[in-house]
Amino acid sequence: MSDGGTIDVHQHLWPPAFVDALRARTNRPLLRGWTLYTDGEPPYEVDPQAHDVAARLSAEAGSDRVLVSLSSPLGIETLPPDQAQPLLDVWHDSALALPAPFQSWAAVAASEPDLGDLKGRFEAGTVGLQVGAGELATPAALERLAPAMRICEEFSRPVLVHPSRVDPLGAVPGWWAPVVQYTAQLQAAWWSWQVAGRSLLPDLRICFVAGAGLAPAQHERFSARAGDSFVVDPDVYVDTSSYGRQGLDSLTRALGIDVVVLGSDRPYADRPDLSSLGAAAARAISRTNPIRLLEGSSR
Repeated sequence: MSDGGTIDVHQHLWPPAFVDALRARTNRPLLRGWTLYTDGEPPYEVDPQAHDVAARLSAEAGSDRVLVSLSSPLGIETLPPDQAQPLLDVWHDSALALPAPFQSWAAVAASEPDLGDLKGRFEAGTVGLQVGAGELATPAALERLAPAMRICEEFSRPVLVHPSRVDPLGAVPGWWAPVVQYTAQLQAAWWSWQVAGRSLLPDLRICFVAGAGLAPAQHERFSARAGDSFVVDPDVYVDTSSYGRQGLDSLTRALGIDVVVLGSDRPYADRPDLSSLGAAAARAISRTNPIRLLEGSSR
């Protein structure tokens, strides 16, 4: 690893074999050409260039590590295990074969996670586990998924909390799910973790994408309603995806700089301009903090 390249912990890139697997399906989620059909959202026209490996490699010149994940809004993790596992196998095998600087997050079936398979993925080099925020919607839900996350503790691998499949709402704009439902899921997952996460998983490193839906900005309200103060956990991170100066300002005011990491959500968004934060803060977010998330040693 060089001494200056960025580390982006949150992108999406579908290898050709995974695209083929989605096209072969007869039930949602599926692709027809480059039109994506899922259960919860309107049909989405995928840009083929967004999943062209050569094009994405060119866009990542100067990056040391780029971590790609199975996008949980597809709903694959929440399929019945006999449908989910074949798609997960294709994802894991094809994503792990992507060229550097790409690395990949694992995923598991939400209802019956294959813990042995997850261990094997970590042994093969997968960086950590992505889980859907919808599967952490309450402290009880978090407890049900804790066995999979304990494997991450065992292997000293982090967890990435990403928005998951949404329920259809009828006639709403195409941006509704990302702006309204995704952020609501992330906020619920954040507060579930605050209630039960650390007692269940004392050594886990965990990162909530998209600034946890700006849940950290609600800590004053939490203190007023719960009568308790909030203490920043050095092993609980948020990424920058989809937020700019205003969002980053609220996150760093609530959490400080040390637990904010670069996550762009490419191809759906791009990296934020960190220059207004100053050179030291920009380096912390784009390199120093991601290293601690991925490798540990934050305590």
